[in-house]
Amino acid sequence: MRVTLWGTRGSLATPGPEMARYGGNTSCVSVVGHAGTVLVLDAGTGIRRLAATIAPTVRRVDILLTHLHMDHIQGLGFFAPLCQPDLEVHIWGPGSATLRLQARLMRYLSPPLFPVNLSELPCKLVFHEVPCGETDIGEFRVCSALVCHPGPTVGYRITAPEGSVLTYLPDHEPALAALRFPSLPREWTSGGTLAAGADLLIHDSQYSAAEYPGHCGWGHSSLIQTLDFGTLTEVKQLVTFHHDPDHTDADIDRMMAQANEERKPVYRLTPGMEGTVFEL
Repeated sequence: MRVTLWGTRGSLATPGPEMARYGGNTSCVSVVGHAGTVLVLDAGTGIRRLAATIAPTVRRVDILLTHLHMDHIQGLGFFAPLCQPDLEVHIWGPGSATLRLQARLMRYLSPPLFPVNLSELPCKLVFHEVPCGETDIGEFRVCSALVCHPGPTVGYRITAPEGSVLTYLPDHEPALAALRFPSLPREWTSGGTLAAGADLLIHDSQYSAAEYPGHCGWGHSSLIQTLDFGTLTEVKQLVTFHHDPDHTDADIDRMMAQANEERKPVYRLTPGMEGTVFEL
């Protein structure tokens, strides 16, 4: 599979020269299989540029939403394939205790927040509720499960036919309320089974260790916690993601160097940067 990062920023789109290298677009990742299956992970502002790369011969696109916070759906209305009558767009995401996924999305894709109603889009829309255990999407086996983050939120584990595994946990606080982390076996740790042995783990790393105590319970991890989670789950490569909107390129460089020196992970560590491509 080919994995491309289109938006790596968390919480709020953050354009500006001091953010240009890691990027200012919010969460969006594409996954393209050797047989042509196209998955889109989250619909942050990065999805607009992704749309221009989808071949005109593609007849189905699957968008896998982890949750419905604005930074993960704000680009959805600007995803050009939604305006193609001959295209099927399948949207997977969590409902709530009172509303199904489609009804929740209609709250955003309708006036006064957006000029076009969801029901007016010309493509063929199909909605799927998650978590739904394991399911096949094209050539991929996709597993979804609830993870620790405010509101209904899932993580995804995507397995290609040849066996390579991508795990996507962009908003995740597995260390919530733990006096030390990790303190439990990975099977008992949020997201632990989804990430176990993954070839590539894309994971929340919003805060520095000094910033985290002031944001405990907000649903995000410190970079050190993220590295410890990668060690617990024995991943082969970890990509840091969901950078804080106040962190400049220089801040992220400094945080990465300090965390690398402190933990010295045995796996490959890569800072999430817009435009980066991984071949698994």
